[in-house]
Parts: sequence; C-alpha cells; structure tokens
Amino acid sequence: MDWLKTTKQLCQLYEIKPARSRGQNFLIKEEVYEKIVKAADLKADDIVLEIGSGLGFLTTRLAKIVKKVVAVELDDKLAEVLQTGLMSQGIKNVEVVNGDILKFRISDFGFRIYKVVANLPYNITSIFLRKFLSAENKPEMMVLMLQKEVAERIVARPPKMSLLAVSVQFYSRPEIIDIVPANCFWPQPEVDSAIIKLAVETNGRSSVQNEEKFFRMVKIGFSAKRKMLKNNLGAGFHITSAEAEKKVKEAGFNPKIRAQELLVEDWVKLFGEFI
Repeated sequence: MDWLKTTKQLCQLYEIKPARSRGQNFLIKEEVYEKIVKAADLKADDIVLEIGSGLGFLTTRLAKIVKKVVAVELDDKLAEVLQTGLMSQGIKNVEVVNGDILKFRISDFGFRIYKVVANLPYNITSIFLRKFLSAENKPEMMVLMLQKEVAERIVARPPKMSLLAVSVQFYSRPEIIDIVPANCFWPQPEVDSAIIKLAVETNGRSSVQNEEKFFRMVKIGFSAKRKMLKNNLGAGFHITSAEAEKKVKEAGFNPKIRAQELLVEDWVKLFGEFI
C-alpha cells in the first residue's frame, strides 16, 4: 500500500485538513507501525487503550492481535472516519471514544489490566504521562510516539536528569525503541520523533509512602538549575543552607551536587532526610 497516497485520498474524501495545533501528523511508513506493534509485545487476551487513533491504520493492526482496543480520538471527523473504516472491514473488537483523553477518568474505561499505545500530540505529553503514571490503575506498559527531544529527556541519566526524567523513571523503566525521522509523517513535522517504551512499575517506588511530598521535594530541587541542590532545598524548605547541606551529606551525597546529577534512587534516599 502507498500510505502517503492513501492518507491524502482519505483526507480529501472526508475533507480533513490536518491541524498543527492538534498534532495531526499522520504516520505513513508501514515499517514504523510494525515497530510500534512489536514493542508492545501484544497477546491475544490484551486490552489496548490507543490514544490519537487518527485514520485507524494502527488501530486495525492492534485489533487483529488483541482481545479489545479502546480507540480515543479527539477530532470529531477523524473519529467518524475511524468508525466507518472499522465497520467496512468488519472489525468488531474496537470501541471508538470521541473525546479528550485528559478529561477521562481511567476508571471510566472499566478495565484493570491494559496497555497504552499512543501517537501523542506533543503538547500534551507531560500532562498525559503524569495522569497515567500516577493513576491508581496504571497501565502495565506504554508504547508512545513522542518528540525525539522529549524521549531523550525521559531516558536521561546523570548529569542530564530533569524533573520529567525523575517523574517518569519513578514509575517506569523507559527505553527508546527507535528514532522516527520527520519524513515518516504527513504533513511533515519540524522535528524527528521516537518510539519509546515504558515498562510500568504498578506500585511506583513502594518505599515512598507520600508521593505528593516526594515530588514537592524534587520540584524544589530542580527549581533553579544552576544552583547547588542544597541551596534550592534550603530556600524551598525555609531552612538555612547549612541545614540543607547537612541533610544532603547525611543522605550520602557531595554537598556541592546539583539536582541533575541524582538518580531516582538518590532522590528516594534524600527524601528520607526531609520527611
């Protein structure tokens, strides 16, 4: 199949004009679809929550493998095209949900064990990850198409850690599966993308009893990137720099260390001094 030709024909037929504001860049390379499916390690009894289903090319692939696909599409017209396409192919194990994934409660979908496959609009990446990774009912795995730069930030190691990296790595083990060049999409975006796989830890870091307070400390730690960690923590917790330095030392770290040099495990140790 000529994916570019088919995509343009469908858009013309249904009068769809891809909106940059909604991140509507359609994937037109079959080999990339195959890499996404392979990364998700799908089984016949799996339930998949697909976000950003678009024209349904990936949806139909998923439906042929798993028990059920819940396909969430924000765009009204695309959701209608998706539903029509599924009906014409006789695919009955897909539930199309026309709405904003960020406004749904995960409990609304009615399943406990599931995987997420998503070609996310880049402008909702952070809030989407926060919503699903901190949810009580977390997915067991997520395979996402993200902006390459964001994917690289998520899998970063010291000394390039960030609040995003700590937040995602607290709940999961992320890995970049492959880089997807901009020319694999139509319309072509300005940046390259990446397929990233998150193996989710359903209990997060079980040693952290209060996640809200933990992430408050991490946010304080990253509040001024150029400053030493002790100075950020001192200001954020309203203690002297000397008191903050003592806590950093007692956690086993160099008092001159900066936030971007700490692993998630290091933040957990440090949290023990600030509880």
